Amino acid sequence: MPASYAFGRHAPASHVLVHVSDPHLLAGGERLGERYDVDAGLARTLAAIRDTQARPSAIVMTGDLADLGEPDAYLRLRSAVEPLAAELDCPVIWVAGNHDERPAMREHLLDLAPTQLPVTGTWDLDGLRVIALDTSVPGWHHGDLDSEQLDWLRDQLRKPAPHGTLLAMHHPPLPSHVPLFDILELRHQDELADVIRGTDVRGILAGHLHYSAHGVFAGVPVSVASATCYTMNVARPAVAVNGMDAAQAFQLVHVHPDTITHTVVPVTDAPTGAFFGPEWAEQMARLSPQERLEAFSRKPDPHSA
Repeated sequence: MPASYAFGRHAPASHVLVHVSDPHLLAGGERLGERYDVDAGLARTLAAIRDTQARPSAIVMTGDLADLGEPDAYLRLRSAVEPLAAELDCPVIWVAGNHDERPAMREHLLDLAPTQLPVTGTWDLDGLRVIALDTSVPGWHHGDLDSEQLDWLRDQLRKPAPHGTLLAMHHPPLPSHVPLFDILELRHQDELADVIRGTDVRGILAGHLHYSAHGVFAGVPVSVASATCYTMNVARPAVAVNGMDAAQAFQLVHVHPDTITHTVVPVTDAPTGAFFGPEWAEQMARLSPQERLEAFSRKPDPHSA
């Protein structure tokens, strides 16, 4: 396990989560839309997670796990992700998305009865609570939360968790500047806001958009992870945004007592410098705070010879 260093005002995070979204796997390893190699995209993402040397409390997968809800797609997903989770000694929190089919997901991914019941759950990660909501609507692509699920969430939140709560859901309770996503937005957002306002919910992890986004909902920060399959080219005008096979990413979530950070990690193979590394960090660790400032923060005197 790599050493943790704290050279600033914050101690190392109490919890680290890996937030991954939208793999959209297909049976038999088929390409999505006969174009996107979604198996390869997922494999590159999992390799990139390993390369960070993070030791996460959980891997959170926020939906659209399978593009057509096929049993073989869920089995392929398990065979890809579960070995990494075992290697990292952490659970996988599977979240349902609009492309998922509840019966197949429950049976072939979760070993549960193949019903249309929402796929929800609560995890205690050494005092950090993660609650998975199911915003999928059978037969539709927009999102929703019915009164029964909201009542269940309200009951879960009655007692605060020592490190607070994160909600994991597919459809983000945020506006999108891309018109197509507003048609597929989450319904009953006001009712969700009423449930979480004033509770210990510290953040919401979501997917669905295929691009990274951040906002605030009911006073709670929302972080949307991009996708492992394809992303949306948001460099184009909003009405012309479409998918592209580039810029895939996941997020590292660092939980501190007073804040939570969400780092977008690009899945790319690019030339990278070699100045910083374990030896440099160890050298800094041997110095006092003032010595570190002198060694690394002070600018050269422009008037010196």
